[in-house]
Amino acid sequence: MSRLFTSLLLLAASLGAADDARRPEVERAIARLSPTIVRIEVISEDGSEGRMLRQHSVGSGAIIDAQGRVITNYHVAGRGATFLCRLADREELPATLVGADAMTDVAVIQLDLSRRRSKAPLPVAEFADSDRVRAGDTVLSMGCPAGLTQSVTLGIIANDAMVMTRFVGAMNLDGESVGELVRWFGHDAVIFGGNSGGPLVDTQGRIVGINEIGIGSLGGAIPANTARTVATELIAGGRVVRGWLGLEVQPLLRSQVVEGRRGVLVRSVLRGSPAAAAGLRQGDLLTSLAGQLVHADCDEQMPTYHGQVAALRPGREVPLEFVRAGAVRTALATPAERPANIAREAELASWGATVRDQTRLSALRAKRPNQDGVVVDSLRPGGPAAEAKPALLEGDLLVALGGRPVKDVAALRAVSRELLQGKSEPEPVLVAFVRGGAELISVVRIGPEVDAAVAPRAARPWAGFASQVLTAELAKALGLKGKAGIRVTQVVAGSTAEQAGLKVGDLCFKLDGKVIPARRPEDAEVFAALLRDYPVGAEVELEGQRDGQPLKLTLRLAERPAPAAELPALKETRFGFSVREQGFDDKAARKDDEVAVGLLISKVERSGWADLAGLRGGDLLLAINGEPVPDLAALRARLAALTQAKPRHVVLQVRRSISGAYLEFEPDWNALEAAK
Repeated sequence: MSRLFTSLLLLAASLGAADDARRPEVERAIARLSPTIVRIEVISEDGSEGRMLRQHSVGSGAIIDAQGRVITNYHVAGRGATFLCRLADREELPATLVGADAMTDVAVIQLDLSRRRSKAPLPVAEFADSDRVRAGDTVLSMGCPAGLTQSVTLGIIANDAMVMTRFVGAMNLDGESVGELVRWFGHDAVIFGGNSGGPLVDTQGRIVGINEIGIGSLGGAIPANTARTVATELIAGGRVVRGWLGLEVQPLLRSQVVEGRRGVLVRSVLRGSPAAAAGLRQGDLLTSLAGQLVHADCDEQMPTYHGQVAALRPGREVPLEFVRAGAVRTALATPAERPANIAREAELASWGATVRDQTRLSALRAKRPNQDGVVVDSLRPGGPAAEAKPALLEGDLLVALGGRPVKDVAALRAVSRELLQGKSEPEPVLVAFVRGGAELISVVRIGPEVDAAVAPRAARPWAGFASQVLTAELAKALGLKGKAGIRVTQVVAGSTAEQAGLKVGDLCFKLDGKVIPARRPEDAEVFAALLRDYPVGAEVELEGQRDGQPLKLTLRLAERPAPAAELPALKETRFGFSVREQGFDDKAARKDDEVAVGLLISKVERSGWADLAGLRGGDLLLAINGEPVPDLAALRARLAALTQAKPRHVVLQVRRSISGAYLEFEPDWNALEAAK
């Protein structure tokens, strides 16, 4: 019972208003189902600014069979790249996606049981018959909100057939309207952030729904019968097959209801669809489908119709009955498999773009003759595609590359790789695309990003110290009215200035007997300009004052260390960070007693793998998976080894200010390879 302690504490407030007589019943329900509850940590992906951006989120689920399958929401797991599940016994297991269905917002993931320490059988949740649920029934919302191990809230069913009407708005996932098929259980068992995918439970400890949405204090759960049916299909084949006619319909108009009409109103018939082939037209009243009556005079009745269409078997002819101009007509239609609304995005790193295939529906909307071509979804500012002449834009349809047609994303990647074979620098490639019906061409420089070349620079003399201008105000305050020159503010350790005995606070009035003409704040570069007249290695004499006493010393000018902008650098696009070698100034500014050997992180890309791990600009990268990376050559070799080995975990050892840290992430190697 110890694992239930947190849940029972959180339940106490919710039960406060309930009869004490109900408490044992509720506690038994919790004890029955809580062992099956799973907290799901997800790294999900979404295309934006020419990249697949990644974010960390937490959802809930329940174990539904002894093989370790977990039911949850599509919006929790559908775009997931990696999953880490925490079971009720505190054990953590990775998982993979079995399948996901946007139309019902249901997904199934598979626990990696090979990594399980315990040999005990998995606890498995039981589904109730949700058709028996009625308004007023007592229910519990269970899950892992805000990353908690578990929580429970208590409420009742408020509505046993809730839908999103036109007045509330639709719930869309990847172009699919969830409300087309789902009638939610509305309830007031509070849903917190992170409860998504967790079960709605009856007082017998059985799943009656899968929590999904919240509208203020009103929660919505997918009925268990719907969720279980979809989960079964996902487990069997990884997807749900539904019938499609290509009809867009709506409830009857009020005037038609007044007239006593029955059916649904056809608002459009998609070109080339089964309904078009059967002869249906806009304005027809569809009254019967496959021998079943069809009717909707309000939004709440539409899921029934959509369910009837979805239940049709693709390829099997069915009769239709409809009314046109007052006459009853019949026709035969052969349903097709329902096509996806929107295809999944993919990243093309060498293009600086994310793209997707056309679907049957998107091709129809674009009035294209077929589904050939690749749609540009997002572009990286300053990337190859965005900088082409003319530039590609979001929504453009890529149809040919290097004179070769591209049917889909896979073909585009294949042609890109072929054209770039053996190339070490970006290659200009002719791209044909369609925009607003016009066929255009452009030249895009695609290929591997080249490390920024460091231009050879002339050797510049350097005195090894920093200074400030001896302004008129400072000179007066120091009792040196009328004097010009500089004041030493920093002496770099190990420099020729330190060797010559220069100290912070020293005043310098002359360089080789000539007055240093620095009197105003804007004269900050005067001393550096004077030094440029000397070659590296020259000895110069400084005259000034220290603690009120005359000062004269000679120092040798060294070569000025390279500034940050001139240091060798590398952009690691797969993991999303940029590094450069440390400069003299970096090491001097850190003032380490023990100088750390590594590479300085100059930039971390938003929502990349490194960002998710917690890497920050300014961190000093010391090692990757235990192997030191003292310079760029070592880093390149280490990255090449990682690409070859594809380890599950990548660990970055960094130094941050005075502290050290180990940062870990689990890259999706398949996605990284595909994005090249």
